Amino acid sequence: MAKDYYNMLGVTKSSTKDDIKKAFHKLAHKYHPDKNNGDDAKFKEVNEAYQILSDERKRAEYDRYGETFANGGAGANGAGFGFDWGGYQNQEGFDMGDMGDIFSDFFGGRQSQTRRGRDISTEITISFKEAVFGVERKILISKVGTCDACEGRGGELHSAFKQCTKCNGKGRVHESKRTILGSFTVEHVCTTCNGRGEIPEKLCKECHGLGIRKKQEEITVAIPAGIDDGQMIRMTSMGEAVSQGVAGDLYIKINVTRDPNYIREGSNIVTHLKIKLSDALLGASYTVGTLDGPLSIKIPEGIVHGEMLRLREKGIPNGKGKRGDMLVKVDIIFPKKLSHSQKELIKKLADEGL
Repeated sequence: MAKDYYNMLGVTKSSTKDDIKKAFHKLAHKYHPDKNNGDDAKFKEVNEAYQILSDERKRAEYDRYGETFANGGAGANGAGFGFDWGGYQNQEGFDMGDMGDIFSDFFGGRQSQTRRGRDISTEITISFKEAVFGVERKILISKVGTCDACEGRGGELHSAFKQCTKCNGKGRVHESKRTILGSFTVEHVCTTCNGRGEIPEKLCKECHGLGIRKKQEEITVAIPAGIDDGQMIRMTSMGEAVSQGVAGDLYIKINVTRDPNYIREGSNIVTHLKIKLSDALLGASYTVGTLDGPLSIKIPEGIVHGEMLRLREKGIPNGKGKRGDMLVKVDIIFPKKLSHSQKELIKKLADEGL
């Protein structure tokens, strides 16, 4: 049965590329196998759907041909058969489930594919000020990576390589299969040498010849200035490695803690300043805490409750070499109780038309 990649990501055919990306990040975070409630199978499905729908060419071919084209199949080369042969076998013993593989190999889709490791994701929590100015963080990731013992060679460091006897050094093997349409000879990557054409005389004791193994790796993450809460950082080729292929990507979700003094509004930040009623009427100087340290500002005479004072370029970097502004919202403190003398003074001011 054909897979519905749109349904896997919870999007529709009219969804934009950004909608698809956001949906993938949300689901990848939810199902990541490193989490307590993760689901490895679901994570793989989500990743598979994203790999197709995030690529404009693959998405167009999927919309036209369905899942048949996936993984370099016939549809990707214009054949577009659209048949699902899996699970069928005729009376002569022909394996109908091989038909998709045969058509895929026959039209050359698999030959040009490069193996790619799995994408992985994690999260980092930083402070509000770190998000404003940027910060470097070191994180420890458990993943399948290149074997350090053999540097990915699969054999001991000083071990020589010999020709693979299964493929005779070609890296690919031919295999004949009987189908309802007759016998087909297909070519695929040699599973003994993983397409290399040679194998080490002495296998690496750590990875047993694979060149990859499960390990913990410390990674330095450069978090850019001005990043917002919930944004993702993509580190290319820092995901899981795969034998004789390229590594996947690492996605890092940034969580920014709330600051009790500041509220972010785009590249601007808002803070509140409480002042006395007399200072609002007569004007005064106050010290305001900014992200760069304390700063003295002047309160003009007759300022209104809720009025904003703008401090230029004291906000968040906007990515264009400049910073936003800091907006100081003035909160006038109105006394709840007045003494007798205060009441008398206010009455005099009222008589004078204030």
